[in-house]
Amino acid sequence: MEMVPDTSNLDPVVLELGGLFADAGYELSLVGGPVRDLFLGRTSPDLDFTTNATPDQILAVAAKWADSHWEMGRAFGTIGFRKRNRNKEVLLIEVTTYRAEAYDPESRKPAVAFGTSLEDDLARRDFTTNAMALRLPGLELVDPHGGARDLAAGLLRTPGTPEQSFSDDPLRMMRAARFASQLGLGLHPSVLAAMKDMAGRISIISAERVRDELVKLICGAQPRAGVDILVETGLAALVLPEVPALKLETDEHHRHKDVYQHSLQVLEQAAALETGPDGPVPGPDFVLRFAALMHDVGKPKTRRFEPGGAVSFRHHDLAGAKLTAKRMKALRFDNESIKAVSRLVELHMRFYGYGDAGWTDSAVRRYVADAGPVLERLHRLTRSDVTTRNQRKADRLSFAYDDLEQRIAVLAAQEELDAIRPDLDGGAIMAMLGLKPGPVVGRAYKFLLELRMDEGPQSAEQAEAALHAWWAGQPESQPDAQADAQVDAGPADQDAPADDA
Repeated sequence: MEMVPDTSNLDPVVLELGGLFADAGYELSLVGGPVRDLFLGRTSPDLDFTTNATPDQILAVAAKWADSHWEMGRAFGTIGFRKRNRNKEVLLIEVTTYRAEAYDPESRKPAVAFGTSLEDDLARRDFTTNAMALRLPGLELVDPHGGARDLAAGLLRTPGTPEQSFSDDPLRMMRAARFASQLGLGLHPSVLAAMKDMAGRISIISAERVRDELVKLICGAQPRAGVDILVETGLAALVLPEVPALKLETDEHHRHKDVYQHSLQVLEQAAALETGPDGPVPGPDFVLRFAALMHDVGKPKTRRFEPGGAVSFRHHDLAGAKLTAKRMKALRFDNESIKAVSRLVELHMRFYGYGDAGWTDSAVRRYVADAGPVLERLHRLTRSDVTTRNQRKADRLSFAYDDLEQRIAVLAAQEELDAIRPDLDGGAIMAMLGLKPGPVVGRAYKFLLELRMDEGPQSAEQAEAALHAWWAGQPESQPDAQADAQVDAGPADQDAPADDA
């Protein structure tokens, strides 16, 4: 079935800008992703245009029309603009001079050469589905490589040979997997074959660019398909080797499938548990999804064969957290994301055994405190980690986690669990015990925190009595030792800030 672009929802700003360029004697076309999305009935967040005007001429035409502009991409022929539409929404617009790039096979970046025609510009693009344009302001579709046909067939092809395309920019191989995830497109056999043959060229691409494509892939509508392509082509072995390594292992809990397939299923199930924009985990949530994919990467390292033929993976959660943090650092992720994902991997096994042994209130408090800001994600990861075909077992685990969440809710209402602190802060501890900032204050602070975890909130009188009783048993409480402690006092323990409320 032939597809046609639906231009009815095209923002009037597009036609307005096209008219400005036409009046000035220049060509302008909407190009790439925004055109592809018109076929798919999607609204593109950014608007990309191409033109025969030079960067200086682009500025002369549109600088006064736009609300603001930037020139960071001038060396590549790109000028950016911000423009509010009739609904007061801010549109991000990039206008780029026709390009005809020449690539150094050993370089990470193209050598830019400006082109002279729209057709030449389209020929250099990554895939046929992104090599379509709408001439403005007349809205004439330009599709020299059959992008609409490929989109209807659900296939990714390259305008030229895939070998040339991937040699020009190896990151396009990652983009192929990303489009499989985002758009549900399959790979033309020639594209898949070229990716397998040329996967090694991804090594010349910077970690930051690989990371950005990986994030988009994981946050796509079908991340499992994208990850599968990375693994099948050998790209994952180079950029995310912990994932294909899972195919070598057998999950002791789910012997009907290997750990790799289990991890992909957990990824899908975690994504399905994301919430809307007003919920606790708005989707797509990269942290939750990536933790789901990586949660068992410690198993290959910790696999042990036990007497009787059983297989164990003791402490694979801790090993996996370290491997995850190491990989994310190599991919140049920010510290906050690294900490959140690796924490989830570390804690994903904590819940198991709750249904059989039961937890004290103290254990529930520790679970919440250890999870901290990733608690809602941990709820979803733990629930997603059940892929057994044994419905009775699945129901038992689900009911047990329902019970745990209910207990957390009850305790949270009583104690504000998300901000557990000792009943006395560092300043009060020093005042009561006559101490200056130092390690002893940190120990006292930790004692009170443990008391708070074990017994719940204390009154001021109870906390003070407990602190005095603890202090009486400390060697520093003796007059001579206390004097020495004051002389040797250093900065306060990081866990016990003097002004902690």
